[in-house]
Amino acid sequence: MLIGYMQKAMGKAVYEKLEDGTYSGEIPDCPGTIAFGRTLQECQKELQSVLDGWLLVKIRHGDDLPVIEGIDLNKMMPKVERVAGRD
Repeated sequence: MLIGYMQKAMGKAVYEKLEDGTYSGEIPDCPGTIAFGRTLQECQKELQSVLDGWLLVKIRHGDDLPVIEGIDLNKMMPKVERVAGRD
């Protein structure tokens, strides 16, 4: 399910060729995911890595994840209780 979620998220990525010939990419449904690369392929690879890290942080902190194309990972994730003084 997680791999399918990530594939759907990457399918929603938006890329732009910048003035200097490099590329930027972001996934609007996943705020904060942005990447840059000298080529489109490099940018896509970097964006995949950014998405991986973004998901790990969101899951670790118990944050809600956006529902992407009907895939709702929130229903599958255990709720994390915050303990004062612990990260």
